[in-house]
Amino acid sequence: MPSSTGPSIDTITEGGRVTQVGEGQEAEETAPPVMTFGAPTAGELLAERYELVEHINNDSAGRLVWRGVDVVLRRPVAVILRYPGGDSATEMLQAAVAASRVIHPNLVGVYDAIDEADRAYVVREWVDGQSLRELVTADGPLDPARATAIGSAVASALAAVHATGMVHGNVHPGTVMISDDGRVVLADARTDGKDSQENDVRAIGGVLYFALTGYWPHGEAPLHGATAGHGRAAIPDAVRDAGGAIAAPRQVRAGVPAYLDDLTMDLLDTQIAPPSSDVLSAELSRLDVPAEDQFLEPAGPLRFTADAGEVPSPLAAAGGRKVALGIAGLLAVALVGLLVGISVLSGDDKKGTDTKQVAGPSSSAPATDGSTPPAAPAQKLNIQDVRIIDPDSRDRAEVRNAEKVMDGDEDKGWETQTYNSADFSHFKSGMGIWIDLGAPHSVKTVQAVLSATGVTAQLFAGTKDDFDSNSAGDKNLVASYKKTPIGQAYEKHNGTKMIFDAFDPEQKYQYLLFWITELPQKDSGSGYKVGVQEITVTGS
Repeated sequence: MPSSTGPSIDTITEGGRVTQVGEGQEAEETAPPVMTFGAPTAGELLAERYELVEHINNDSAGRLVWRGVDVVLRRPVAVILRYPGGDSATEMLQAAVAASRVIHPNLVGVYDAIDEADRAYVVREWVDGQSLRELVTADGPLDPARATAIGSAVASALAAVHATGMVHGNVHPGTVMISDDGRVVLADARTDGKDSQENDVRAIGGVLYFALTGYWPHGEAPLHGATAGHGRAAIPDAVRDAGGAIAAPRQVRAGVPAYLDDLTMDLLDTQIAPPSSDVLSAELSRLDVPAEDQFLEPAGPLRFTADAGEVPSPLAAAGGRKVALGIAGLLAVALVGLLVGISVLSGDDKKGTDTKQVAGPSSSAPATDGSTPPAAPAQKLNIQDVRIIDPDSRDRAEVRNAEKVMDGDEDKGWETQTYNSADFSHFKSGMGIWIDLGAPHSVKTVQAVLSATGVTAQLFAGTKDDFDSNSAGDKNLVASYKKTPIGQAYEKHNGTKMIFDAFDPEQKYQYLLFWITELPQKDSGSGYKVGVQEITVTGS
């Protein structure tokens, strides 16, 4: 009787179809000979359930790859057969069992693993599509938004794998699959004891580099040992300088945002400790905003600002949400001017024809008596962009809804998750709200309206010189802003409004960071949490 041991992961593409195979890519012309004693035939029924329909190819390990049908559930499957079974198939079957324990939309589904002594086979999900390697080879490098989306999916899959204590060990463009309906799937876990979760995370840097440039950053040896430049598995080596260092994606092609360039190169730099997969997943998920939503999502990534020499993205060219806010700002200025005009005309009526009383000193006309002209009155400043900053993020849901702190409705705001203690359950040093005023301004006050009392928070400010919004991640952003505190921090504030007004009148500010370090206890007494209902900035 066949022995069923559970399931696994592996994949490859052939003729535009993703078919599950041993090493996540097409068979080489020099694939080892296949032992076919008792080889299956089309129409054969395995384990009284899996009907073999079509032999697709053989992977580079000599395993047979078939398209089949689960006759019980009536769904297509991929069947990977190895000859013989028994002890020689132990590694494959164990990998199948381990992979079956992780169910995630970005991982290939594994259904069954069976040992029949003379042969063993694993039954997996059949996915129509192609590998990232094939996609980029055929169509060229991907746009930054799509590369980010793929990196986000891979990181999410790895976070699920790592949460079980497992390691994937085989992340590269051949094991990243894109289905015809746009789903990104990671396949072919091949852990051999030398791999680590850290290496898995670093491998995402290689995937991003390849997606953005079409080159492989790990030397000339192509995937799975094929001769460089030979065979369908070969990937061109990265462009390198005289010292052998690879060129950054932005040096290879125009239009790669600085933030994505820095993230990719940091992941590839063995001198920099990478984040955990769940933290990287949260960051890439936050950055993975569909292009059509960029006009509507004020809390999205600052990734569409083109530096000199770059080809601006469609959003940068159109101006996106900032154009709309800019128009709104002009309308607001026009309205203020109209109100001032009405006020002046009203004053004329009361004062008669004595124009000397109307044409007194103003900010636009210098005083003739030697007195100092009065400062321009403070008014509410337009917030161009807002984003939740969470350097130690573990939950993407907590960085959503940033736009609610600037919608004018104090009944609706952004809020933290519920924690077991005031210090975010020791999970993080704090989190906050980052604000971009669009351009440097003289800031008079910043007011934050909170949902509860007992909050400890501080305000920090910066200029363009302090913070490159295109490249700094959340950790760098917080480190940068803590150099410029505005006034004193509120310690367990006994009110629901915090007002910061200790701004240098000689200094102009574009970026602000409202940083929360201690949460209040909920009225119910079950946990700690706070909401930021509205933030208002005044100045000129």
